[in-house]
Amino acid sequence: MKKEDKDIIIKHIEDTIKSYGCFYLVETAGLDAEKTSALRRKCFEADVKLMVVKNSLLHHALENLEEDYSELYGALKESTSLMCSNVGNAPAKLLKDFIQKDDKLPLLKAAWVEGTAYVGADQMDALAAIKSKNELIADVVALLQSPAKNVVSALTSGGTKLHGILETLSQKEN
Repeated sequence: MKKEDKDIIIKHIEDTIKSYGCFYLVETAGLDAEKTSALRRKCFEADVKLMVVKNSLLHHALENLEEDYSELYGALKESTSLMCSNVGNAPAKLLKDFIQKDDKLPLLKAAWVEGTAYVGADQMDALAAIKSKNELIADVVALLQSPAKNVVSALTSGGTKLHGILETLSQKEN
């Protein structure tokens, strides 16, 4: 491959990584054509970009970017597929679901989520448990609404009790 072609591919990988919030490095080489197609389909449905990359080109692309991805360099062995997503836990959930059907592949090598490196297949559960931005916002909104709902409930029930007491007192006087 010519140096110019390599530079174009490296630039494409850099742009892809920059345009997504997180990426996963995954081993998919042992998948047959049918399973690879199924994985690509699931990635498309989950808005996860899947690319097969050469380790050396990915290594150069990561070195060219501003962040320090050196923790991930050890995972760049054998064949590597790059899964990019804007939702930190989406690729992990997709992989866990896919692995349940095929107990070995695809194998998580490493991941970069919100500025943190996760290295090794044993990190899959931690990655799947990460809450997305929308899930965190929903949790915060629910926490903020809870005290307000309690106050409204207390005021409503108190008003009903007060009304009942006044009605009982008015009936006694008659």
